[in-house]
Amino acid sequence: MSTIKGPAVFLAQFMGNEEPFNNLDSLCKWAANLGYKGIQIPTWETALIDLDKAANSQIYCDELKGKVNSYGLEITELSTHLQGQLVAVNPAYDTMFDGFAPDNVKNNPKARTDWAIDTVKKAGSASGKLGLTSHATFSGALLWHTVYPWPQRPNGLVTMGFEELAKRWTPILNHFDEHGVDVCYELHPGEDLHDGVSFERFLEATNNHKRANILYDPSHFVLQQLDYLAFIDIYHERIKAFHVKDAEFNSTGKQGVYGGYSDWVDRAGRFRSLGDGQTDFAAIFSKLTQYNCDVWAVMEWECCLKSPEQGASEGAPFIQKHIIEATQKTFDDFAGGEIDKEQLKTILGLSS
Repeated sequence: MSTIKGPAVFLAQFMGNEEPFNNLDSLCKWAANLGYKGIQIPTWETALIDLDKAANSQIYCDELKGKVNSYGLEITELSTHLQGQLVAVNPAYDTMFDGFAPDNVKNNPKARTDWAIDTVKKAGSASGKLGLTSHATFSGALLWHTVYPWPQRPNGLVTMGFEELAKRWTPILNHFDEHGVDVCYELHPGEDLHDGVSFERFLEATNNHKRANILYDPSHFVLQQLDYLAFIDIYHERIKAFHVKDAEFNSTGKQGVYGGYSDWVDRAGRFRSLGDGQTDFAAIFSKLTQYNCDVWAVMEWECCLKSPEQGASEGAPFIQKHIIEATQKTFDDFAGGEIDKEQLKTILGLSS
C-alpha cells in the first residue's frame, strides 16, 4: 500500500486582486505557511501559469516547477475545468458558458469547441513537461438538459450524445497518453459525466481508453445521494485524483435534491468546509489507502458559510489528520515464519 500525498490545495477559489492571492509567489508562501505541501493550478489563471509557454518550453516548465519547489511545495496537477467544460456545450447554455471563453471565440460555438480542445491538449503537453501524471478537468455536457426528461428522451439520444462526447475527447485522451498523463474527470452534476453509470457510458464510447480516469470528489455524491464509499470499491482502479471537499444534505418538506432554484445557503444540499458537513472522510481515506490509490489529497473550498481564509487554515491540519501512513507490515507477522510442510500436515490432520 502507498500513503496518500498531501495536504494540498486547489488555488482556483482563492484567486483575487490583492496580496497574497494575486500572484504565484505570494500564494505559494501563503499555502506553505498554512501547512500545505502541494498546489493544484488552474490553467485559466494567467497570474499562475502561461499555458502557451508551458506547453512549448521545457525551460519555462523547469523554472515554474523550481519556483513552486522553492517554497517546499509540489504541483499536484494542472486543472482545465473551465476549458474542459467548453469541449462540449449544449446550445441551451451557450450564453452562460461563453463567459469562460476568450473574446475571439465567443458567439461562435464551433470555434469555441476547437479552442477548448486545443487548450486542454496544451495542458497535457505542459503536464508532461512538468513531470505530472494526472490532470483535473470537466467533461462538458451535451445531454445534461435531458437528465430528468420531460418529454421522454427519444430512443438513441443518449447513445448519440456519448458517441459525440467521445469523438471530441478521444484525440485529447490520445494526446495525454503521448505525454504519460491521466485525464481525471471530476464527476459533477451539470456534466455528462456525473456518476458511475455516466462514466461507464463514456468509457464504453472511448473503447475503455486507459487515460480516461476519475477525479474523486465525494461532495458531489453527497448532493446526489450516491453511496460515495461503495463508489471507491467499484471504481478505485480509475481514481487518479482526489478533491477533499465536504457537503451536507438536509431535505425538508419543501425541497430535496434539486433545491428549488434556491441560493446555496438555502438549498437542501450544500457544500461545507472540511469537517462541517456529513462526509465520512475517515472511511474515504481508509478505502483509498486500502486500494493503493496513489493520489494527492487536494482541498477544494466552496463553503456556503465559512470564509475561504478560515476554510484554508483549517483544511491543512484536517487533511493531515486523515492521511494514513500505510503499513508495510501485517500486525500478526510475528506469528509467521518459514513454511514447515510437516507441521502444516499435522494441523490439517494429514500426517501419516
